[in-house]
Parts: sequence; structure tokens; C-alpha cells
Amino acid sequence: MKTAEKLAAGWLLTLGFMFLTLSVSAGIEKHNILKPIQTPIEDEESVLDFPNKEYLYLLDATARQGLIFGVPTLILGGWLSLGLYRQSKQEKKAINQQMNDRLQSIFYQMLQENKGRMTLVGFAIKSELPAITARQYLDEKAKEFNANFKVSEDGAISYHFEI
Repeated sequence: MKTAEKLAAGWLLTLGFMFLTLSVSAGIEKHNILKPIQTPIEDEESVLDFPNKEYLYLLDATARQGLIFGVPTLILGGWLSLGLYRQSKQEKKAINQQMNDRLQSIFYQMLQENKGRMTLVGFAIKSELPAITARQYLDEKAKEFNANFKVSEDGAISYHFEI
């Protein structure tokens, strides 16, 4: 359904821009037709101007119809695009919240199981996070709870939280 909405929004925006472009080009062409022509003739009274009334009417109609169809189409496409953007933002926020809740649950469960001692590798395995992300998460929690760090001889970091 989301793909269909994206396609619909894209087509509406494209059509709206096309109609508005048609309208603007008709207005520019009408302006160019009505612009006086500079003639090198000394007797300017002998130059007669006969604008093509039917073509001017056609340009007026094209400009008007381009606006009539273009503006609502563009507004509808923009409205659909904005709705999709907001929906996507809310979904990302919900996914992030679920991830944070899951990590917090795993963190507290491991703290209880290990009596406040936690290793980076153990947390990364249990939470299925990459080592860098797991380290960042544990560093944040260590700052939040004033945990102690211990580095073993082989370079493994263990966190000690007071329970």
C-alpha cells in the first residue's frame, strides 16, 4: 500500500508541475506575441499590428486550464508526500523505541543474572548488537549509573554496577 501511495504522490506532483509549466509557458508566449516589434521603418504609422485573436484566446485558455488543473494536483501530491513523510518518521520513532526497550530489558536482566558484573562481549552476544554499538550503549549506562570499569590482561572490558 505504501508503494502505491508513493507512486500516486510522485505522479500527482509530476502532473501538477507539468500543468503549471504549461500555464507559465502559455503566459510567456502571449506576452511575447503582444510585445511591440521594433521596425527600422521611419514611417511608423504605416506599420499595422494584427494580433491573432484566436491564438491569443487559445493561450489564455491554456494558461487558465493549466492553473485550474495544476494547483489542485500539486497540492494533493504535496499533501500525500507530507503524510508519507510523517508516517515514516513515526514508524522510525516506534522502531527506535522498541529497540531501546529491548536493550534496556536485556541490560537489566543481565545485571540481575550476573550480580552487577557485565562484559562487553556478553552483552553484545545477548543483545545481538555489533561490538561498537554495544560498547557505546554500555558506556552510556556506565556513566548513568556510575559503574566501575576493569580491563583484563587480554584487553576485555568488564563493567561493575552496584546493585
